[in-house]
Amino acid sequence: MSVLFPSQFNATSQTTDAAALRVAVLIPCYNEAAAIGSVVRDFRAALPQAQIYVYDNNSSDGTAEVAARAGAIVRREPRQGKGHVVRRMFADIEADVFVMVDGDDTYDAAAAPAMVARLADEGLDLVNGVRVARSDTAYRPGHKLGNQVLSGLVRTIFGRGSSDMLSGFRVFSRRFVKTFPMMSRGFEIETELTVHALELDMPTAEVPGRFKDRPEGSESKLNSIRDGVRILRTITRLLKQERPLLVFSTLAAAFAVTALALAAPVFAEYFATGLVPRLPTAVLSASLMILAFLSGAVGLILDTVTRGRQEAKRMQYLSVPGVLATRTDTAGAAPPPMPRAR
Repeated sequence: MSVLFPSQFNATSQTTDAAALRVAVLIPCYNEAAAIGSVVRDFRAALPQAQIYVYDNNSSDGTAEVAARAGAIVRREPRQGKGHVVRRMFADIEADVFVMVDGDDTYDAAAAPAMVARLADEGLDLVNGVRVARSDTAYRPGHKLGNQVLSGLVRTIFGRGSSDMLSGFRVFSRRFVKTFPMMSRGFEIETELTVHALELDMPTAEVPGRFKDRPEGSESKLNSIRDGVRILRTITRLLKQERPLLVFSTLAAAFAVTALALAAPVFAEYFATGLVPRLPTAVLSASLMILAFLSGAVGLILDTVTRGRQEAKRMQYLSVPGVLATRTDTAGAAPPPMPRAR
């Protein structure tokens, strides 16, 4: 089955009044002098109404200068790591729609208008650019396998998710960006972005886009094993944070099963002889049962705390106008009045 790419659609029928929205293109960069000029020019052509920001993360190859010559607004983030850069971009920049893309010139800028239009027309909070490799060398097998495994793990844990969780090409609503409590420092930021949308049950979509080889002179900063371990650690932390009842009830069940397995021969011998010669085993079994009880209790308490925190995050999320409300306000029509409490 052939894939229909966004650049093949008739964009005119999709834009309606989305052109009135303020669009910002955010490009985090570290040593991408060989690619960043093309990225800025391509996104300038694809989204002529957008402001293009390049945040340089201590590059030593003249990335900032190349980006400035290409017409981007260049700013700097001295703390090393993509997570620090994204945190700074989300805090500094004001817009209605945020397009975030890596500065390595591997993503198709022609997909951006359709992604922005879909977010605006459908009132979405996140549109994820799913990578479709142009060649066998564009998407390294180790990265592809790791992405599939980690994306599948997140879908299993949270019930749904993205088919390309680690994509570096996404479009966000202002409501997403300004309610995102970012904690990551590095590449694992992509996982947090996905989980944030899942936790608040945001409306999202995916759009396929061509993924191409890096230009000559550009080198990947990723390491399949190192970054995979960091992402897996992030998923584990987020699982404990967002699904504590699942984690601690599983732990409680493991303790209880082990305790019963140890206690079975002790009870059998006691009922047969009236003696408990395996006292250390009996003490260990009792201790594990206590741990099982405590784990279950901790899970219940943390689940209550998590629900309260999620409700607070949901209320904060709802306090920021969505993209449909922004479009209505921009067009000059007043939104419907809020009903008064009686």
